[in-house]
Order: sequence, then C-alpha cells, then structure tokens
Amino acid sequence: MTERATTERSTTAHGAVQSVDRAVKVLETIAREDGASVAAIARELEVHASTASRLVASLERHDLVERGDDGAVQLGVGLLRLASAARPRRDLTAIAGPVCEALAEELGETVNVAVLRGGVAVNLYQAQARSTVAMHNWVGDRTVLHATSSGKMLLAHLDPAQRRELLRGELESFTARTLTDPAALERQLDEARERGWAQAVEEFEEGLVALAAPVRGPEGTVIAAVSAAGPAYRLAPERLPEAAEVLRAATEEISRRLGHRGDLRDL
Repeated sequence: MTERATTERSTTAHGAVQSVDRAVKVLETIAREDGASVAAIARELEVHASTASRLVASLERHDLVERGDDGAVQLGVGLLRLASAARPRRDLTAIAGPVCEALAEELGETVNVAVLRGGVAVNLYQAQARSTVAMHNWVGDRTVLHATSSGKMLLAHLDPAQRRELLRGELESFTARTLTDPAALERQLDEARERGWAQAVEEFEEGLVALAAPVRGPEGTVIAAVSAAGPAYRLAPERLPEAAEVLRAATEEISRRLGHRGDLRDL
C-alpha cells in the first residue's frame, strides 16, 4: 500500500469516527433539551447548519430521531427498539433479586439466576436462605448445560437445531448419574419443557440436587432460568414436585415484572 493510500484510508477512518461522535452528540443534545431545532444542534456541534441537517437526516432514516409538527427534532422510536434489546439483561437481576431472596427463604435453599451465553449457563445472581449453611457462590460461574437444572431448562426452550448443535460431540460425565446419552437427554428436555421445570439429581456434583424453571421476557421468549439447589437429603425426590410449584410461581412473578403477560403454564 502506498503512503498516499495509507493517508487516505486514515483520513476516511477519522471522518467516520468523527461522524459517529457527532451523531451521538446530536442524540445527547436532543435528550437534554427534550427536542431541539437543527440550528440549535448546529450551534451545539459548532458546525454549519447543512452539516447538522445531514446528520439529522441520517439519524431519521434509522428512526433514531423524528421531526415534530413544529419542526423540532425529537428522539425516535428506533431508540426504543435498541433500549428494549438491552433492558432485559439490565433489569433481570434487579427485578429477579427480591423475588429470589424471598424464594430462598421459603424453600430454605440456594437460588440462582442463569442465562445462556456462549454455549454455557452463566450465573448472574444468587440468593441464600439465612438458615442454610453457606454454599459455593456461583455468581459469574459458567456451568455446563446438560448436567445442571438451569442448563437443561435453557436447552429445553431452544430451537431444536440450536440444541443439537450445543449437544454435538461427547457429553462430559461429572458423576455416575450424569446423562451423557443425547437421546435420553432429549427425552428429559422434552419432559422438562412440558411440565415447566427441569431437575438435576446429583448429575453435576455428588449429593447436590437442583431444579429450575424458566423466566420469560415481554415477548414470551425464555431469557433465563431460576434454580433452587440443595443437598440430596433435603431435596429428596418426593419433595421436588412441591418445590417446583413454589419455584414456578416465583419465575412467573419475575416474568410478569419483566413485562410478560401470558400464562407460563399454557406455553
């Protein structure tokens, strides 16, 4: 590449970055002033009115701004779409936290909120009953999908093609009870999806039993799983269905607070 070509590319890149900076400043100005004229935007950016007009027109094409009847530029509906995509992740722990704390006390077990990221379950929040012995803090941990209750619940609601891709290859065995047969796991996932909760009985750790239920966002998509985990001597098989009803009531409440209006039992 010649020196001239390098210089031209650098100049173009600088111009693109400057345009992005100016576009952001336009949005910030409109937000601060609750609407602004093109002339006011030009003064704020210290640019010619024609430059400000081009920036506004570009943002308008993407629905990021819109012009009111009086000609003032307002923030557009496109920003709402962008905000709604980020909001569930931002709001999830804040909204789920109090519900999970109450759930942990009611069940007397440790409660975790997990989401699917990069083919694993990532724990975002943990609540622990005051009466229980402190367990491992799972917040920030990345756990496998096929051997954990949260992972199974997240898998159960994936598109079949996505699920097959994540389960492709040999499944790692953690205990003698870990399900490593893909066909058997698929059957268990189907059952979990139908009844609304998944279980992992000493599949990830000896002596650890967990069950999980789904959390849905405003559109009904499963965005997280809430699990309750405890020692096998407390979470015995006969106790799981009763605990699952309490758990499902909690996840339905979290989903409702996140904006979901459907009945999770009908989905």
